[in-house]
Amino acid sequence: MASNPAVQQAISPEEWALRQDLAACYRLFVKYGWTDLIFTHLSARVPGQPDQYLINPFGLLFQEITASNLIKVDFSGRVIAGDYPYNDAGHAIHSAVLKARPDINVALHSHTRAGTAVAAMECGLLPLSQQANEIGNLVCYHRYDLATDNEAECARLGEDLADKWAMLMNNHGLLSVGRDLAEAFYLLYTLESACKIQVDVMASGAKHITPSREAIAAVEQHSLIGKAGADDPDSYLQTNWQALIRMLDREDPSFRE
Repeated sequence: MASNPAVQQAISPEEWALRQDLAACYRLFVKYGWTDLIFTHLSARVPGQPDQYLINPFGLLFQEITASNLIKVDFSGRVIAGDYPYNDAGHAIHSAVLKARPDINVALHSHTRAGTAVAAMECGLLPLSQQANEIGNLVCYHRYDLATDNEAECARLGEDLADKWAMLMNNHGLLSVGRDLAEAFYLLYTLESACKIQVDVMASGAKHITPSREAIAAVEQHSLIGKAGADDPDSYLQTNWQALIRMLDREDPSFRE
């Protein structure tokens, strides 16, 4: 699929590659049913510009997002490149997370039905599935408040994330972070799956089984999230991401434009 030459020529090859990956992630949200009309947002730090990030233009559906129409914003809220505004809550959440965690480059936020349901449960994420057990030690929680233009709330968001890699935002939704799209997407996919399973188990009314602490610890050891080697081309995170990109290229490669 042809790209937008005017946009591509104005940026580095590294940023263009990142734009294509981020646009692909927006299309994956559509495919997996994680969208919420024109709301929610995904971001990626601009290579070589630690205080700037790429995010979706506010007003476009995720299926309309392409590499060239992503907007570039700095932490102060100034649009560096792009023809659209940003979502205020999106800027508040993503700038807070990227500021708080210089070791991460991607943040993904969703308002899915199952994710929000578990985020509204006092018990939080339970160890009811292999998915939950793989990432349970990576998850933190954040008390509900309005994020838009609320500096105290944004600061607390960064504090609550601390050194974790996923967040259940109480009564709100899910958040995952990563050093790249492969890591952040796999984590959100796994967390969303764990939430769906938990909702199903609890809705069934059946008495559930809780694995032993030893079994849960053994599963946790297999996760590469946040660990050295996760960015190795041969890691399962990277292999999984490339498989997803091939799927999008077969079905609709317009995200690359």
